[in-house]
Formats: sequence, structure tokens, C-alpha cells
Amino acid sequence: MGQRIEVRPTVVGDSAIFDTDRSITGQDGTSYTSAEDAAADRRFPGRLATELFGTDDDVASVWIASNTVVVTRTSGWPDPELEAAKNTISEFFIYY
Repeated sequence: MGQRIEVRPTVVGDSAIFDTDRSITGQDGTSYTSAEDAAADRRFPGRLATELFGTDDDVASVWIASNTVVVTRTSGWPDPELEAAKNTISEFFIYY
């Protein structure tokens, strides 16, 4: 069984920066601009981005590098959407 990822969000305009307590990728950043783009990548960052696109229709892009996930929405970050994205990242490594 996996463990929850500790996530600290910071909102800057239409982007939310999620700092985590563990690495999700290597140092090279990976960017996705659509759910289809993310689904084509079978690695962990692609799988996480696919989940983020799937939880919110207003997600415009996802960028992941090391322990940072940046999610940009087309309409800002209301509290429920911020919490949903945070939970998606937090529970990413929980399989069972």
C-alpha cells in the first residue's frame, strides 16, 4: 500500500503550484496541454496529469518536475477545485 503525499498549494493567478514531500519525476520538467497529451505518456507524470485533467474541466495545462506540480486553470482557483487537485496529488501513490 502506498502513502499519502504531503502537498502545499500556492495560487498565483490562474496557476496553482503544488509542492510535495517527494519526487514524482526527475529534474526534467514534463508539460501537458490536454488530457489526450497526458494519456499518451504512460509514466507517472502522465498518469498524474491524466487524473488532474479528469477531475476538472477547466484545467488548461499541467507541468510536473521533481516534487512540483503546476496546474493552470482557465478560470482561477475556487476553494473546491483547489482542494480537489490537492487531494488528487496527495492520493496519487495510494493504489489500494
